[in-house]
Amino acid sequence: MKAALHEAALTNPPKIIGKPALPSFGELAPNIVAHAIARLLGKDEMAHAIALPPAPQFDAQGQLVLGPMRMPTFCSGCPHNTSTKLPDGSRALAGIGCHTIAMLSDPRTMTVSHMGGEGMLWAGQAPFTDEKHVFANMGDGTYFHSGLLAIRAAIASKVNITYKLLVNGFVSMTGGQPVDGEITVPMLIQQLKAEGVRHIVVTTEDLDRVRALGLPSDVPVHHRRDLDRVQRELREMAGCTVLIHDQACATERRRLRKRGQWADPKVRTFIHPEICEGCGDCGSRSNCLSIEPFETPLGRKRRINQSSCNKDYSCIEGFCPSLVTVHGAEAKRPVTVGRARPALDESALPLPDTGLQRDSWGVLITGIGGTGVVTVGAVASMAAPGWPGLQYLGHHGSGSEVRER
Repeated sequence: MKAALHEAALTNPPKIIGKPALPSFGELAPNIVAHAIARLLGKDEMAHAIALPPAPQFDAQGQLVLGPMRMPTFCSGCPHNTSTKLPDGSRALAGIGCHTIAMLSDPRTMTVSHMGGEGMLWAGQAPFTDEKHVFANMGDGTYFHSGLLAIRAAIASKVNITYKLLVNGFVSMTGGQPVDGEITVPMLIQQLKAEGVRHIVVTTEDLDRVRALGLPSDVPVHHRRDLDRVQRELREMAGCTVLIHDQACATERRRLRKRGQWADPKVRTFIHPEICEGCGDCGSRSNCLSIEPFETPLGRKRRINQSSCNKDYSCIEGFCPSLVTVHGAEAKRPVTVGRARPALDESALPLPDTGLQRDSWGVLITGIGGTGVVTVGAVASMAAPGWPGLQYLGHHGSGSEVRER
């Protein structure tokens, strides 16, 4: 806006005010923008009437003091927990979307690019380094959007690169939308071969399902537990290779199972507390959030949260005798026993004293996939008539947001 107005042949160009009036961090919520405009217009009474969030706190060095934080990570049973792992001695270039979280868990995954530019930094770096090969992460939604163009450019540049293409069936980070258009593993293989990919390998957690797709005989299919060996073989090959990891999004599988649209295995995994020694191998193998610390008189051990477990079973692939699989089991659910509940007169219920009884307020419902953040946000947006102005602003990858309209 500033450039456009000043480039115009104006005899009296307007004064542009931005950074001095608005914070350079956090959220530019409507009340923050309205307050800044009121101050600039000299409407102090109006500005005072607009509720603002608490002022940020700074330490003696001028650094912003942050509250409690939890680093984002993949959902329980997420295929990224497996597909983004790297063999020793290799590094990867990050993909867009959920793939960026891999940079937080493994420093060998680095340098995210724009959508459609995955791996292209290596095309410029390769001639100036002794490093022979890199991996590049990419999702099926990105591939369909513009990722194929990056693979095409990598082939043309003749660099040694392996694209790890995750086929999970959904655009997961923005709420689980389906990929725009039909895209299957056989179609991917056919298209990649036509582009000139040297070698293609498929890994999966369900060999029977993938082999039933009728893949070409020169495209090997391996179980995901062989991923390390497969990657070591691919990094020794010249040119552009592709590893397709076929495993559905864990959160979407959970939703489909609840609707009866996805097979729900009657198998539960438990950690025997008297055998567990708290080594954490199950967590390092699976990267799964459902494996939680469990404090006992004998020290910290591990247990599996059955309410958030998405039945990925990668935790049992470690070397540990404390893991127990129970077949044909169902988790207990609370049962209402006794008389029917009387009808509830909602009009007789007073609003709780929450400290939010003011003209404008907001709440951020934090969490991860499968823990109910979208559901809670949607329910709050349709809340009681006492809060008629709530508006559901949508899912933001790691939470939901509801704000006064």
